[in-house]
Amino acid sequence: MPRIENIDCASLSITDSLESMATKKPARPQTSSLSVLHQVSRLVSSNLTLDEMLGEVVGLAVQATACDACLVYLIDPVSNEVVLRASQVPHAAALGHLRMHVGEGVTGWVAEHKSVVALSSNAHLDGRFKLFQGLVEDTYEALLSVPLVSAGDLVGVINVHHREPHEHTHDEIGTVVFIGEQLGVAIAKSFLQEENARLLEQTLEMRRELETRKLVERAKGILQRKRQLTEEEAYLRLREQSRRLRRPMKELAEAIILNDELERQGAEEPKAGPEGKAEA
Repeated sequence: MPRIENIDCASLSITDSLESMATKKPARPQTSSLSVLHQVSRLVSSNLTLDEMLGEVVGLAVQATACDACLVYLIDPVSNEVVLRASQVPHAAALGHLRMHVGEGVTGWVAEHKSVVALSSNAHLDGRFKLFQGLVEDTYEALLSVPLVSAGDLVGVINVHHREPHEHTHDEIGTVVFIGEQLGVAIAKSFLQEENARLLEQTLEMRRELETRKLVERAKGILQRKRQLTEEEAYLRLREQSRRLRRPMKELAEAIILNDELERQGAEEPKAGPEGKAEA
């Protein structure tokens, strides 16, 4: 049976872990803890897009653990599922589509309990394990699964895989937990920025639709007055002309309104008399 560790993130001393890693030579090539610390600090204060940030998360995890594969899942608060969003190994078809419920599989368990799971070998024999077709990582021996958390709220899960059995040291786990905690905040910030941008675009689109509706209403009124049409007939004529000319109804409405205003101005201008003077 594989060696199983369920570790409370809070129980890990990140400072001690980083200091310890800095004084010990790792069994496999790994980036120094100080370098990881600097890169995490840079990333947290950067203006990277969410996808760029996730790519950085994968890179940091690989550097810190010398793993063979790394997957990053993000929580979908609407469906309460974790969704695969980034990977070291190419998974173009699965990114954004592979989903699992919170509590499903090892990853879902980590998401539900916000706790670390470290399986040093035979990860597939763990009772929480669930095989997902297309993920070659599920055939690897060792798995370290760490939650991404921001202000106590789950943001996602980062999974580190080794093909061969691998004992996850306290220092290694502590470093990945540190990455998860710090980048959880950065990812949450990116989520908020994207949501704000989406809401702003929705607001602008609503304003554009309202403006178009007002212009179309004015244009319909002009057609009704000039052509003796009903409201429905005026609208159908606008729509027909829009399709025939392949122009937006807003542009047609603006043209009708402008033409009507010019006609009104022309009608209001005084006519010139025989000697060029305006008639009284």
